[in-house]
Amino acid sequence: MKFTVKKIAEILNGKIIGNPEIKVHSLAKIENGNPGDLCFLANPKYNHFIYSTNASVVIVNKDFNTDKRINATLILVEDAYHSFSQLLDLYNKIKNNKTGIDSHTKIDTTAQIGENVYVGAFTFIAEGVKIGNNVKINPNCYIGENVSIGDNSILFPGVNIYYDCEIGKNNILHSGVVIGSDGFGFSNGNGSNYSKIAQIGNVVLENNIEIGANTTIDRATMGSTFIRKGVKLDNLIQIGHNVDIEENTVIASQVAIAGSTKIGKNCMIGGQTAIAGHLNIADEVKIAGNSGIASSINKKGKTVQGIMAFDIKDFQKSYVIFKKLPELYKTIIEIEKSFLFDDKNKS
Repeated sequence: MKFTVKKIAEILNGKIIGNPEIKVHSLAKIENGNPGDLCFLANPKYNHFIYSTNASVVIVNKDFNTDKRINATLILVEDAYHSFSQLLDLYNKIKNNKTGIDSHTKIDTTAQIGENVYVGAFTFIAEGVKIGNNVKINPNCYIGENVSIGDNSILFPGVNIYYDCEIGKNNILHSGVVIGSDGFGFSNGNGSNYSKIAQIGNVVLENNIEIGANTTIDRATMGSTFIRKGVKLDNLIQIGHNVDIEENTVIASQVAIAGSTKIGKNCMIGGQTAIAGHLNIADEVKIAGNSGIASSINKKGKTVQGIMAFDIKDFQKSYVIFKKLPELYKTIIEIEKSFLFDDKNKS
């Protein structure tokens, strides 16, 4: 893919200083730029690279000033970082804008396929599936019975979606994602052997959700496990059965959320956090990484931290004391020795 500077400037509503007919075919960091590359400069820390870069074009803020010679053509915009992110998004959409159905796929005759859909090799689409317009399903995916996938969603290679699950519009599921595997449900009625409890619900993903590689979301025992609109999940996350994650919450890698817990809107959960089942987490709560949540957090906007998490300020004060424990222990021993010494002198 090649674009002229003139075309890029039109997309970004930018002003050109240099040759508008230069063509670029790739994006790069300014320090690594080569002929044909488009770069951006937003952080003054990297200003010196603009004089040495071999990139053909650099996007800069409109207030950028220099009295030295610059070889690259410049595009002046309001916000160089934002403009470059726009181009990254455009580049990604163009790169993934595949259409057609590979001959090495198996699609049930009852499945409904929308327009401009791409289905890669060795993908299986079961009976009753409904796939919207502009959906991209890469190779080696499994789409179970009666699954629905909304317009403009992307499934990267190796995604597995079990029966009856619902995937909304504009969702991105990365490689290895499993949607709708059985929840961890067993009964121990006789006190010795565990019996499996059938998991007959499903998973519902609303719109504008992104799920990282190898994340798993269990189907509900009954009803639905819900991931609401705008939620962003990192790689390697486990979401248990009947969990409900509200709008625009973001969760970092290696988080585990046990069954039937409800997470509020606009929450931020740090990596390697464990959240017990049947809890409620209020809106806008922030949980620091490597925390353990064993009870509900009902106060909106609260920030917590710790293995048995509590208020982050109290945790930080406690940690200061914890680090001083060896010194405090030494002081206590010295005090005990002095008391023993005094007692001996008195006797």
